Parts: sequence; C-alpha cells; structure tokens
Amino acid sequence: MDVRSSRNVLYSCRYHVVWCPKHRRAVLRDGIDTRLVSVIGAAVEAKDAELVEVGVHADHVRLLVGVDPQFGIHRLVKHIKATSSRVLREEFPSLRSRLPSLWTNSYFVATTGGVPLCTIKRYIESQGR
Repeated sequence: MDVRSSRNVLYSCRYHVVWCPKHRRAVLRDGIDTRLVSVIGAAVEAKDAELVEVGVHADHVRLLVGVDPQFGIHRLVKHIKATSSRVLREEFPSLRSRLPSLWTNSYFVATTGGVPLCTIKRYIESQGR
C-alpha cells in the first residue's frame, strides 16, 4: 500500500473519477485529447495530488487519482474541470462555438479500496481499445 502524507495526516485515498462534456458530445479528439491529458496532469500536480492514470475518450474522461482527504476529491475535480475548460476553450475555438460550457456539472466518483490499483489501471487503459 502506497501511503502519502501531508503535514499532519498519513493517507492512502485513491478515487476513480469519470465525467463528460456537456450533452455528452464527442469533442475530445483531434489534439484536444492530448492537450487535455497535459492540462489534467498540471492541475493535479498544482494541488499536490497524485495522478495514477488518465484516459481521455471522445465523449468522457476517466481518472485514477490520489488526493489528501483534508483537501477532498470534490475540490480536486472542481479544480481540474474549471482549469481544463478554461484552457481548452481558449486554445480550441471550436469548443466555444459548439458548447455553452465544456463540462457537465456532474461526475462519478468511487473509492478504490476493495480493488487492486493495477486492476483499475488496466480497466482505464483498456477502455480506449
């Protein structure tokens, strides 16, 4: 078990997170997907979280992330979605014209406590095939 620490907490909290573009439009392709991976990586790193795996598909995003429980997964997801929406809409004007906002307000999150991380990582990797 990989344990991380902050100033006063030892933790091992990993989450499987999934969210979609508005109206589940298949807009995450043609270079947008590649740029999104790097934006997500930077956003996760900025919040001192751990990006274990990321899978970007045309109509949804899957993450396996570790985050300090005192910071919270909800704050991390909100930061990732806000940052990525702003950056992608600035760099890809087609997103501004096709969608009123890039992401839906909702997302799915599940803890990974009962499943080995390698299993979830393989699952995320295999979803693109």
